[in-house]
Amino acid sequence: MFIQSIFRKGIHSYSLKTICRKMSFKYLKQDEAIKIDQELFSTYAFSVDQLMELAGLASAQAVVSHYEKTVLSDKSKEILVICGPGNNGGDGLVCARHLKIFGYSPRIFYPKKSKNLLMEKLVTQCEHFDIPFVDTMEDTKQFALIIDAIFGFSFKPPLREPYGEILKQLSETSTSIASIDIPSGWDVESGPLSGDVPVIKPDLLISLTAPKLCAKYFNGTGHYLGGRFVPQSLSDKYQLNLPKYDKTNGILKLNL
Repeated sequence: MFIQSIFRKGIHSYSLKTICRKMSFKYLKQDEAIKIDQELFSTYAFSVDQLMELAGLASAQAVVSHYEKTVLSDKSKEILVICGPGNNGGDGLVCARHLKIFGYSPRIFYPKKSKNLLMEKLVTQCEHFDIPFVDTMEDTKQFALIIDAIFGFSFKPPLREPYGEILKQLSETSTSIASIDIPSGWDVESGPLSGDVPVIKPDLLISLTAPKLCAKYFNGTGHYLGGRFVPQSLSDKYQLNLPKYDKTNGILKLNL
């Protein structure tokens, strides 16, 4: 219907923003995000470590793309990567490794290390790349950037410590925050929670696979799509209507 009206009235009758808005990609509900992940692992035979590597690489690329001329123009300035106990934390560990490969200076705060073999391997890799791990939440003002890889789309309150105190510090910091997939502490569908969960306000959001509904509440300066691994048949099944990536790029900047 909309496509027909474009050609009937002429494409120049519409602004680019109007066209993009009318033909926008889908925002995922929590159950849809879970089902897509399950199908990627089962029907499409991806492994967890494959998708984690692609997601972490895309996150590192988005961080560099967005900040290389501003807060990360000096590569010696440190980046704090805060990793949670689940897969989002794994994405953060991979992201930190790639940032180190790109010549940046990440430090990792991983307060509750998972005993999962894959996660242990990711930690070992970071150690061999000489990425320092810190044992406590340091003064956030000393970092050029904070990467939030604490909770993903499976998060549900209540918060358990030390994450309540960590999110409280992040909600009060003046340092820019880049959140991987979901701003930690947000509801995957309704966005920032009220009550006992501190609200962080990231400057950069890196949506993986497809944006989740909470991304509609994001008010930062940059929103990127990462994780260029969704088969077309799966995209069609869930009507994701994903935008096209440019050439060989693994990330895509989305219109805010």
